[in-house]
Amino acid sequence: MLDRRRFLAVCSQLGLTTTLLPGVLWSMAQDEGKATISKAMIEDAAQIADVPLPEEYTQAMLDGLNEQKKDYEEIYKLKIPNGVAPAYIFDPVLPGMQFETVKRPMRMTSAALVGTGGVPGNIEEVAFYSVRQLAALMQTKKISSVALTDMYLARLKKYDPLLKFVITLTEDRAHAKAQEADREIAAGKYRGPLHGLPWGAKDLLAVKGYRTTWGAGGFEQQNIDEDATVVQRLDEAGAVLVAKLTLGALAMGDKWFGGQTRNPWNPHQGSSGSSAGSASATASGCVAFAIGSETLGSISSPSTRCGTTGLRPSFGLVPRTGAMALSWTMDKLGPICRAVEDTALVLSAIYGRDGHDRSVQNAAFNWDANVDWRKLRVGYFKSEFELKPPQQPEPPKEQKSATPEEEKKAAEDKRRREQAEERRKYDQRFNDAAVAKLREMGVNLIPVELPKFPYGAMVPLLTAEAAAAFDDLTRSGRDKLLTEQSPDDWPNQFRIARLMPAVEYIQANRARLEAMELWQKMFADFDVIVAPTASEQLVATNLTGNPALILPNGFRGPDAPKPPVKDNGDDDGIGGPGTPVSLTFLGQLYGEAKMLALAKAYQDATGFNLKHPQLEQ
Repeated sequence: MLDRRRFLAVCSQLGLTTTLLPGVLWSMAQDEGKATISKAMIEDAAQIADVPLPEEYTQAMLDGLNEQKKDYEEIYKLKIPNGVAPAYIFDPVLPGMQFETVKRPMRMTSAALVGTGGVPGNIEEVAFYSVRQLAALMQTKKISSVALTDMYLARLKKYDPLLKFVITLTEDRAHAKAQEADREIAAGKYRGPLHGLPWGAKDLLAVKGYRTTWGAGGFEQQNIDEDATVVQRLDEAGAVLVAKLTLGALAMGDKWFGGQTRNPWNPHQGSSGSSAGSASATASGCVAFAIGSETLGSISSPSTRCGTTGLRPSFGLVPRTGAMALSWTMDKLGPICRAVEDTALVLSAIYGRDGHDRSVQNAAFNWDANVDWRKLRVGYFKSEFELKPPQQPEPPKEQKSATPEEEKKAAEDKRRREQAEERRKYDQRFNDAAVAKLREMGVNLIPVELPKFPYGAMVPLLTAEAAAAFDDLTRSGRDKLLTEQSPDDWPNQFRIARLMPAVEYIQANRARLEAMELWQKMFADFDVIVAPTASEQLVATNLTGNPALILPNGFRGPDAPKPPVKDNGDDDGIGGPGTPVSLTFLGQLYGEAKMLALAKAYQDATGFNLKHPQLEQ
């Protein structure tokens, strides 16, 4: 094994620390499995890096590098677990930022206003109730936790063959917790709005006594002997864990080692990911709520596809202890529910420092359902809501003549672009309606432009950290066990990330700080900004750490363009007739309370969350 530290030290002595060459050369040596670096490898790496390399440098590197072979092997021998974070901490808080730090009593919507009615004749009638409605029934003892738990477990078993959203049912644990909840409530010890309510966990959260698979081949029987902090806090709130739900392998997409999780509105499609099971099970009335995670769209995308209400909290609000790490500077845990207030009630139970996740800030989340949202300063990304001209494909390069296969591919590409444009034009009506509805509600929408910045160029930060988190998977060759193996999937992305030099990682982080400053300046004038879900804000806010609330914003009619035959997972807007669309509300850092207040008002005014999919029996 090459000694990478000494290797890079020699590169430094030769003045090569600020080029791509060291990373490329090291990766070439690793990939080829060679114990020494050859002159030809150095020359090839120099060409890739576009670095002029005199002959004498090549020889000097050979002599120096091949003498060192030990230090990095010592680091590899440590077999560092996924849960061990790097020594550095990403802090989204910039100078001058202010946020609440004092926790106050939560103020929910009055039970008299949530419309629960009397005792249901059939417990399954409450399957699609909101958390707030179920809490009112539970607190007044009109339903029992045991009955509710049995009902949701039965629905999970009934619809899992169709939707494939369960990895592991936690029946024994659930029955024990439900019985405990009923005893406590009967004795007058009511813990709060989550007490006795069944929920589902994305299977990247560790739960003692049950496997934690991360949705990935090769990890099917993994057991982590601890409860994640979020699991512990929901236990303390009296909630009842009924299932560990699917996620795309290692938090990418909706395909896992057992298949593909499905969209309840169109089971021929995937549910999108990576919080695939959390969104699908919630949308289909199989849990009261679920916990998902987002690094770059993993709450937003399945919430859009499945018509759920998903909250991606500010970075550093909810501790990730006991959750699979993908990107230490971007991972966030958050609730996926059927109503905006539900997300507030769940967030109230899971946020705050735990003494382990060092990224968590001393910020308070104070939910007040009675806040006057009319007094909020609300912006909207005006140009993002407008229909833009279709992107024109690059003109083809000059060539003598196309083969029949090339002509066929060109025709297919053209047809796909035309179909995508047709869907985009159809969905524009929902953007227009959202702006109109907000104005009808009395919201003074102030136009603002999304700060221009090369956000996509910073996404390699995520893949570099993910490659480090799963370094042993790549080096051991066990990445072959992952279900998906296309160029866009993790195995190949991890290999590509190994070519990113440390200098470029740092440069991208410096650019990230500039992006954060742009968003801080913009949000100085707004409490909430409304945006199309699919706009560039998704990448930007995952980098800056700002929170987002994604909610259903209508349903495509029977005249909607039909979805493509194949769902490649790249576009959440392909649902077709009868499927939901979404809208996103963005908030100041740790400004969830105001953001949710406006989102709740909009949801109450539109009622799109009250529609449910008609599932096959």
